[in-house]
Amino acid sequence: MKRAPKDTEESARRITRRGLIMGGLMGGFSALLVGRMRHLQVDQADTFRLLAEENRIKFSLIPPERGLIFDREGRPLAVNEQIYRVVLVPEDAGDIENTIARLRQIVPLPDEDVEKTLADIRRSSPFHEYTIADRLSWEQLSEVAVNTPALPGISPKVGLSRSYPLAEDFAHVIGYVGRVSDYDLSKLEEPDPLLKLPQFQIGKSGVENKWEEPLRGRAGNRRIEVNAAGRVMRELDRQQGESGADLQLTVDSALQNFVQARLGTESAACVVMDVETGDLVAIGSAPSFDPNLFVRGISVADYKSLTENDHRPLANKAAQGLYPPGSTFKMVTALAALEAGVITPGETFYCRGHKEVAGRRFHCWKRSGHGWVDLDGSLQQSCDVYYYEIALKAGIENISAMAKKLGIGVRHDVPMSAVAQGLAPTKAWKKERYDQDWVIGDSLNASIGQGFVLASPLQLAVMAARIASGNAIEPRLVKSVDGRETEVKGAVPLDISPTALQQVRKGMFNVVNSGRGTARRARILSEGMAMAGKTGTSQVRSVVVRNQDVPWEERDHALFVAFAPYDKPKYALSVVVEHGGGGSTVAAPIARDVMLQALYGGFPPLSAYPKGDRWRVEQMRKELPIREEIRKQASDRA
Repeated sequence: MKRAPKDTEESARRITRRGLIMGGLMGGFSALLVGRMRHLQVDQADTFRLLAEENRIKFSLIPPERGLIFDREGRPLAVNEQIYRVVLVPEDAGDIENTIARLRQIVPLPDEDVEKTLADIRRSSPFHEYTIADRLSWEQLSEVAVNTPALPGISPKVGLSRSYPLAEDFAHVIGYVGRVSDYDLSKLEEPDPLLKLPQFQIGKSGVENKWEEPLRGRAGNRRIEVNAAGRVMRELDRQQGESGADLQLTVDSALQNFVQARLGTESAACVVMDVETGDLVAIGSAPSFDPNLFVRGISVADYKSLTENDHRPLANKAAQGLYPPGSTFKMVTALAALEAGVITPGETFYCRGHKEVAGRRFHCWKRSGHGWVDLDGSLQQSCDVYYYEIALKAGIENISAMAKKLGIGVRHDVPMSAVAQGLAPTKAWKKERYDQDWVIGDSLNASIGQGFVLASPLQLAVMAARIASGNAIEPRLVKSVDGRETEVKGAVPLDISPTALQQVRKGMFNVVNSGRGTARRARILSEGMAMAGKTGTSQVRSVVVRNQDVPWEERDHALFVAFAPYDKPKYALSVVVEHGGGGSTVAAPIARDVMLQALYGGFPPLSAYPKGDRWRVEQMRKELPIREEIRKQASDRA
């Protein structure tokens, strides 16, 4: 049936209207798309270009070369040695454990090292490089290189590692580096990004730790292109970092080697200090350990052998060890009394072998007594009763103040680990610490370096240097940084009467050089090199028993402090031998040998020793474990 023209026209109008509506909607939508595309491609072009670039380009840190450490003569003490290592990139390895198993057929890998690496991988990015084998031989590295097609993700590398060529000699001074731990990071508010690199190492103790930031340097960076999965495609740019600062220390490695050898197997410490500059030329602590073990990752067995040793090789006895100074403290008491004006140098007191106070007897080391003694005689013979008498006159406050003036009870600013403050006690200190009043007996004990008084070998060396020079000299360990000399501090006169200091120096001279001196067997015979000193024996138990009758750990400590030459002091030193017994028999001979080595710059002639000691010294020299190059230099000088 044919449609009427009117119906046809109506149908055409409807279609046209719908077409226009649809066309309008499509046009509007197209306009919206075009506008949005213009916004994204034109207005937001820079933003999306940056995002695309960041997706494609990554920055990677390049660890800087760590600064070197030298002794005062320029001999290397801490260096960066070239080593061969094998690294693993987990993202490239696929089955990591299978890859490591294949590698272990070529290179022996301890289970402990493998576990550490796997733990690092689980904590960090799979795109980092992880050292899986370190310090390989050239032959081992070559074998790995040949087999790399069968070892996905494995690459042989040449790198740098910290090394300490003099090992045990400077373990307590320089310290060592080790891997950054979570504990290390927790101590820093904004840690350097370098510290988050897998297996990056930082200073853990000693100078390495205290000068960490200057030694570390600044990281470089490289710009690398990566694909969508994060795989490195190529390196686009590299900017080298800034190497760490080089340090020159004040220590003399030849003298340090002699000190460590001379202390031997004793649990002991020795500090040698330049009287004029405060330079620490030797800082020995025995027994020692090899810091290279910690750099490479010390084994459980090696670490256990160090921690279970009763001579405590890991402890830096020179700076952190605290001991009752014994009779080496008597110069402090004498100067306090002289400065307070309560005694004169010629004033005498009678020693009958003890002094009775409040119904208690305080004994002298010589039970029969010394008779009438003045200041000079009291130092020569180390009479305890004399110091009991003058302590009652001077008072503990004056004694404590003098101790601090001479460097005891003060934490000295030297870059070593756990530098001890020591203790010069006062009435207020005891009240605060124990909630007890100070009693007369406390003053008597303190006057002879017992009771609450504590000092480190470093502090005792500072005390000897200040007495010798009359200056408030401060100890210095870092001589220069990148060739720039560091400041010498404290070269100003002490607030102590020069006359009082001279009286004490004279007494110390007679301790070593007079017929009745307690250290006369340790005297130096070389002309112009006479030594002045003071012996000390500090008790570690309240009951007086002969040292040979008790176990080693219950024996007295042996101490000696000294300076030389007497007429023009150059060096001051201290020696402490834990549980060594008598200061005159054990510590003084060590001090004399070290002092002569320092003054002569090598082995002194045998004529420098008393005749009775020359054969012993000659035999000792042959047996001392001194490095061969040092022995040759010392022999040439002698």
